[in-house]
Amino acid sequence: MEELEMQVVHVEQLIEEGNLVALEDFLNELNISDVEELIDELPEHGALFLETLNLKRAVNVFRILDFPTQERIFKKLPATKVREIINEMPPDDRTSFFGELKGDVVKRLIIMLSPEERKEALSLLGYPEDSVGRLMTPDYITVKAHWSITRILDHIRRYGSASETIDVLYVIDSEGKLIDDIRIKDILLADPETRVGELIDNRLISLNANDPQEEAVTVFRMNNRVALPVVDEQGIMLGIVTIDDILWVANEEYTEDMQRFGGTEALDEPYLDVSILHLVKKRAGWLIVLFLGQLLTATVIEHFETQVASVVFLFALMPLIISSGGNSGSQASTLVIQAMALGEVTLVDWWRVMKREIISGTILGVILGVLGFIRIATWQFFTDNYGEHWALVALVVSLSLVGVVLLGSLTGSMLPFILRRLGADPASSSAPFVSTLVDVTGLLIYFTFITLILSGVLL
Repeated sequence: MEELEMQVVHVEQLIEEGNLVALEDFLNELNISDVEELIDELPEHGALFLETLNLKRAVNVFRILDFPTQERIFKKLPATKVREIINEMPPDDRTSFFGELKGDVVKRLIIMLSPEERKEALSLLGYPEDSVGRLMTPDYITVKAHWSITRILDHIRRYGSASETIDVLYVIDSEGKLIDDIRIKDILLADPETRVGELIDNRLISLNANDPQEEAVTVFRMNNRVALPVVDEQGIMLGIVTIDDILWVANEEYTEDMQRFGGTEALDEPYLDVSILHLVKKRAGWLIVLFLGQLLTATVIEHFETQVASVVFLFALMPLIISSGGNSGSQASTLVIQAMALGEVTLVDWWRVMKREIISGTILGVILGVLGFIRIATWQFFTDNYGEHWALVALVVSLSLVGVVLLGSLTGSMLPFILRRLGADPASSSAPFVSTLVDVTGLLIYFTFITLILSGVLL
């Protein structure tokens, strides 16, 4: 942190002195992540930094900035610099940037591209939003099955600098269909006269250009790859997706899920860049839904109020019951959503999940029920708060806890399946939503046991 502060002071001094040559030398010696931090600290000078850096480093810095910062800087850059940067950007990063911009802005930028880059950009933008096609780059190296290792190495020397990565080479046939992929390690260790076909192991893993990006994240996670090929419906190779793009998507998905868990819509920009009005709009919808749910809770309490008004301690025990149900529901919901995100659970597994939650929810409910009984018995021993029928009160609490925890586990675990089946994001079954549902049903369970067990005794 101290080093960053010193860099900020030094940069401000150079800018104040107008010493752009020294500024250029200083910025070009920093890691691109350090330059990004300087842009965060001195946002008003972000455009100046990109103008000062050499083109390659300027592009690498621009790639790792968040979109609001990218957009803000682009508005300040001269047209010549904008043209240079977008033509130099890797196709996948350029597609991601264009995909966030408004249509009229994209049209103006596409005109600035060279004919070849323009054709490439339009092709990638033609894929559905949030599809693998939007992530892929056409910069990769292909080889043929009859090539020798010597020929492959010559090919890499000639075209490797234009490739996104040379860690993996892709074997295609004469029609462009993907046959297999080969690691560069296998190429380097093989005899120079070995043919590519001898190295093929037929353990190919590929993505379809129309697959959702979430599925690509799962495939990468399960297969430990730095890059994967992308094909169309006929198996023709279209491009590759690299791990850096997948990590970016995974981070965005994680951020969205965390925001939805908290009972709010996902923010499209960093929190501090979102206007107050936009922030209110994102949060108001869920708060209204949850408020209406809590109105049902109030209605249940009012309905039973006259019946249990004479026994005040029954109301005091309500938080003990409903909070336990909400907690168990939130736990189950979080576990199932995480399992779905990791590809460990699919829609066809709903019955297996339900059986597991019935068993685990019952066991957890019994554990809390026993603790609830002990709590009532202990308080009765020291305070005599519950009178001569304390055991019946303890039984009500215990049975209610078993029922509420079981119900919470089932609700929390099944809601993600229902939402996924309806085509919605399972993360929308956020903890507050589950808690509100369980609050209403939990109170019904509690007051039902009160009515069944304590009628004619305390009521």
